[in-house]
Amino acid sequence: MLSSDMIQLMWIGLLETLYMTVVSTFVAYIIGLPVGLLLYVTDKDGIKPHTAINQIVGGIVNILRSVPFIILLVAVIPITRAIVGTSIGSTATIVPLVIASAPFVARVVESSIKEVDRGVIEASLSMGASTLQVVYKVLVPEALPSLIFGAAIATTTILGYSAMSGFVGGGGLGTIAINYGYYRSQSDVMLVMVALLVLIVQIFQEIGTWISKKCDKRIK
Repeated sequence: MLSSDMIQLMWIGLLETLYMTVVSTFVAYIIGLPVGLLLYVTDKDGIKPHTAINQIVGGIVNILRSVPFIILLVAVIPITRAIVGTSIGSTATIVPLVIASAPFVARVVESSIKEVDRGVIEASLSMGASTLQVVYKVLVPEALPSLIFGAAIATTTILGYSAMSGFVGGGGLGTIAINYGYYRSQSDVMLVMVALLVLIVQIFQEIGTWISKKCDKRIK
């Protein structure tokens, strides 16, 4: 049976995990959304094709996506220390989480935008809309349900990354699972951590799916 101290520790870990996940997702979308839109616009089938820009930006995104998070977590420690002042704790973990998830978000956004009916885009351009007007008044609103659903997927992915940060003292449920469930062989703690993470994933996914359906104009 879990002690009261362990329950309190788990509560703090839960709050830290939610803090890391929500803040990292928000910042990752601030970076990833415009990058994803840029990838779509400059694609060969985009509004303003530009091979050089598309290949350079796409190459950077692909390189960052190909690096395993646990390796990236260690590799960016100097950057984390320069920004936050430390490489340990939940706030410090947000830096590698954003670096790892922003490229993923960019690809999710690009994929969602590509689902928009080409006819709607052509109609907007024929009416004299500028590229920015098409992006923010046509593409984003039309792709909103898919973007929200993608955000839910991105959030659960970032949640998984946050758990891995426990190996380097990143804070949250991952750190508790490693320090107590793994190093001290307390299987009950490990099981509770896994159950909490699964529960959080389900909640985020259900919320994302519900909001996505509410925003979908095709569903009456």
